[in-house]
Amino acid sequence: MLLRASRLVWFALVALGATAVPARAQAVDPKTAFERMKALAGTWEGRGGHGQTDQDVRVVYRVASGGSVVQETQFPGSPHEMISMYHLADGQLVLTHYCAMGNQPKMKLDTKASTAERLVFAFDGGTNFDPAKDGHVHSGVLEWKGAGLNADWSSWAGGREQGHILFVLSRQP
Repeated sequence: MLLRASRLVWFALVALGATAVPARAQAVDPKTAFERMKALAGTWEGRGGHGQTDQDVRVVYRVASGGSVVQETQFPGSPHEMISMYHLADGQLVLTHYCAMGNQPKMKLDTKASTAERLVFAFDGGTNFDPAKDGHVHSGVLEWKGAGLNADWSSWAGGREQGHILFVLSRQP
């Protein structure tokens, strides 16, 4: 009888423990994240740079190619203009960053690290650079902050992180 009661207590504790464990966050769906990115279409301005907010920043988002791509233009019309193209490929949300340094890092959405309000992009190769040696944008985070948007890009050189470039942006009329 004692053995049977012990088993009942053990099963009850296991059941209680299972319900006390918080549910795992669901992975972000790449298609849903891409639709959210389409809603960024327009001009965004703010402050940003290596020193966190040391310069004026303008970023323009545009939906192109029949809605199949989101084009992000940083510093439009300047000598440091850069373009990133976001699109769905094989069920993944990917981007290619066409950098003013002449290289093209590629990233893909890390669905497990992302949330609906915070999209995390992880390094996924690239062209015209050796990631173990050359400077490049390595990863990034787009985070909605109420009506604002923060873009935090990590820069790498020598095979390791060298710092972050943070843009704190608000939509322009």
